[in-house]
Amino acid sequence: MKKVLFSIALIALLVITGCANDDTTHQEQSLEEVTMVLDWTPNTNHTGLYVAQAEGFFEEEGLDVEITLPGESGASQVVASGKAEFGIGAQEGLTQARTQDIPIVSIAAVIQHNTSGFASPADKGITSPADYAGKTYGGWGAPVEAAVLDSLMQQEGASVEDVNIVNMGNSDFFTAVERDIDFAWIYYGWTGIEAELRDIDLNMQYLTDYSEKLDYYTPVITTNETMIEENPETIEKFLAAVSKGYNYAIDNPEEAADILIEAVPDLDEELVRASQEWLSPKYQDDASQWGIQDEQVWANYSDWMYENDLLDRELDTNGAFTNEFLPEQE
Repeated sequence: MKKVLFSIALIALLVITGCANDDTTHQEQSLEEVTMVLDWTPNTNHTGLYVAQAEGFFEEEGLDVEITLPGESGASQVVASGKAEFGIGAQEGLTQARTQDIPIVSIAAVIQHNTSGFASPADKGITSPADYAGKTYGGWGAPVEAAVLDSLMQQEGASVEDVNIVNMGNSDFFTAVERDIDFAWIYYGWTGIEAELRDIDLNMQYLTDYSEKLDYYTPVITTNETMIEENPETIEKFLAAVSKGYNYAIDNPEEAADILIEAVPDLDEELVRASQEWLSPKYQDDASQWGIQDEQVWANYSDWMYENDLLDRELDTNGAFTNEFLPEQE
């Protein structure tokens, strides 16, 4: 009798275990697979994404998110074509895309204020936009560069026509300023922090110090119009997880840096930690919540681009961005 009872108990245990395994397998299989394509190699702009992945925030929302690097076509094109559900972009690129009828939409601002500017080693003696005259600027060949340079220089009675503009491609900033150029456009949160770690004194002219219209969102998280029409719930789940990721990075910069380093071990650990400490307070900054976007910021920059002949037509800001998928504030 004992043998019979033991056999029954063993069978019941196996059935229960099998059901549990089936449930786990079913749960894993039921995760919705989506792709997030970055704009560049992984860095602290992207920390919230890696936190959401490592801490299980995506899984909690029923998502299996693959974070990938951009190909030659770039993140915006990949997202617009539907080959990736989400991507990292910037307001300047998205503004141009929208005026060319490319169906890409910004759904969250990663950083609230533009942290970029023109940088040069202090020994170059460039302390204001007027000093760009007679110097060599290293860029990537976009028309917006000359327009921004001229916009700043005109405020001081100078002209971009007196600047030697060269395409430095993917050259390292520090190598380029020693060998080929005098100044370049950088994001202080990465290249500027690296300069600090190298004990290199930089002179910076931040764009936001010269024009409110140049305080645009860079980077932003993007999706396409088809996703908004057909899969709004997926966008809501994605941003719920990503918001948790960036809020975690805001509150825990050291731990967030560790997560990024573990996910991308090729990164310079000292740079990641120093950059994260500098950038974490700037994710939300003075906004009411992480990710939110202001229509006036979009209007200001698109007006500036149009005034500087960088757009064929004025931007309809209503379709360019949305806050509707961000989590409701508690």
